Amino acid sequence: MFYGLVNVTYFDLVTVGFTFAVLIAVQILNALWALKDKGSVDCTDNCVSVVGDDNIRKLLKINENGTEVAEKTPPILHKRSPSSPVTTATSATSPAATPPPTTKNGKLQKQQSEQCENHEDEDTISLENLLPCDHTEIYSSNKISYIIDELLQTEGNYINNLKKGLQNYGNLDKYDKLPESLRGEDKKQQLLGNIKEILDLHEKQILPLMLGNQRDLKTMFDEMTSYIDKNQFYCYVTFTMHKQTSMQLRKDNREWFQNYQNEINDRLGIDSFLVQPIQRLTRYPLLLSQFISEFYKSGINCKPVLVSVCKLETRLRRLLEVVNQSEEVLSIEELPTEFTIDHFGAFRRSTEFEAYSCRSRKKFKAKVFLFDQYLVCVEIRKRRLAYRNHYSWGSIELKLNSSKSVSLLMKSTHGAGSSNHSLSSAGSGSGKSSRDNSIKEEYEFSAPEAISVTQWLRCARKIFENARIEESQRGKFSLPMDLVLGAVFAIWLIWHYLY
Repeated sequence: MFYGLVNVTYFDLVTVGFTFAVLIAVQILNALWALKDKGSVDCTDNCVSVVGDDNIRKLLKINENGTEVAEKTPPILHKRSPSSPVTTATSATSPAATPPPTTKNGKLQKQQSEQCENHEDEDTISLENLLPCDHTEIYSSNKISYIIDELLQTEGNYINNLKKGLQNYGNLDKYDKLPESLRGEDKKQQLLGNIKEILDLHEKQILPLMLGNQRDLKTMFDEMTSYIDKNQFYCYVTFTMHKQTSMQLRKDNREWFQNYQNEINDRLGIDSFLVQPIQRLTRYPLLLSQFISEFYKSGINCKPVLVSVCKLETRLRRLLEVVNQSEEVLSIEELPTEFTIDHFGAFRRSTEFEAYSCRSRKKFKAKVFLFDQYLVCVEIRKRRLAYRNHYSWGSIELKLNSSKSVSLLMKSTHGAGSSNHSLSSAGSGSGKSSRDNSIKEEYEFSAPEAISVTQWLRCARKIFENARIEESQRGKFSLPMDLVLGAVFAIWLIWHYLY
C-alpha cells in the first residue's frame, strides 16, 4: 500500500510487467527487422540496381597523378553482397588511409580540398577520434581564432541583413503606390521566394548552434553536417530554383524599384538583398578551407576536429554544386501537361552527357536530372532544355559500361514517361534486349570525365537506398515507445480504480 491510496498486488505487478515486456520485445523486433531490411540485398521489382561504392573503387583505379583507369565491368550491375554494408552518405574514390604530404622537416602541409573528401564519409570511429582533444592548442593560433570569430560575426551580420531586407521589401502590399504587377501574395512569393525560410533556419538553428559550441568546434561542425544531411539546407536549392522568375519580375519593374529604393533610403537595393543567400552559402566553404589550411600550417594534433571540418567543407561544396545546378530545373520545356516539377520530388543533381537513344538510334547532347521520385532526361538544343523522358526509380536499372559510360535499362513491367506520353511495353520491339526480354536498354550516357559518371552514380545510389528504406517501412505498424507505455499505464490505472 502506498499512503493508503493505491493497493498493489503481485497479480498487478506480474500483469503490468508482462505487458511491458511484450511491448518492449515487439519494439525491439521491429527495430531489428528494419535493420535487416536495410541491409538486405534482395531488391524487388520496385528497386533500381545501381553500382555500389566498392564496385566504383574497383572500376576506377586512381593513380598518384589523379588519372583514372577503367577495368573490365560485368554486363549488368550486380546487387551488393551482404559483406558490403549500405551507407546512406556518399563516399570518395580514394582510401582514407592516405597520409597527408609532409615536408622535409616533418611538418604537415595543407592538403587540397579534394583530399579531405577522400575520407570524409569513411568510418572514422577510432580511439583517437572518440577521445576528446585539447582545444587550447587550436585557440592558441591567432589566425584560427580570427577565422572562427569571422564565421560567427558574419553569420550575425547575414541574419541582420536578411531581416532588414524583409523589412524593406517583405510588406510591399501596404505601400499605396505599389503597381498592380507587384500586388498579391503570388507576386510576393515570386519576388522573394522562400527567403523567410532561409532566415528562420539561420536565426533559430545555425546561429544558436555556432554560439553554443564556439568552444567545442567538433560538435559545431558535426551538427552543421547533420543539418545538411537532413536536408535542412534544401531551402537554398528551392530559392535558387526560382531565381530566374524573381529576376524577370524585378527587370519588368526596374524603374519602380529604383524610385522605391531612393524613397526608403536603401543604399544597396533589392538586387543586393536577394543575392545575399548565395553569397553566404559560397562563403562557408571558403572560411572552412582557410581553417583547414591554418590547421595544417600550425601542426595542431587534433584529428577529430580536422575530420569534422573536412566533412563539413565537403558537404558544403557538394551542396553549392547542387544549388548552382538547380537554377536550370524550371528551364525544362515541353513537359507533359499532367506533370510539373513538383511531381518529381526534391532535386538532387544534374549531369551533362552525350546520349545515344536506343529507340531512335540517334545521338544528342543530354542533361540528366536526378530527383527523389524520377530520373528526367532532357535534350540540350542550343540554349534550350527540351524534355525527352522521365522514369520512376522502380522502373529502371543502371549498367556501368566503363568508367565514362553508363546505360539506362527499363523494366518492361513498369511504365516510363515520354514526350509523346506513351508507355513502353515488352512487346514493342524497340530498344536493345539486355539479359532477357523483360529489360530493354533505353539510353547510353557518356561523359568526357570518369568522375562525372562516378558522382552521378553515387547520387543515384543514394536516392535508390532512401527509396528502398522507405518502401521497406511501408505497411509496418510501429508506435513510439513512450506513447505505448503511457497508454498502457493509463489503461492500468483506469482498470485498477474501476474494478
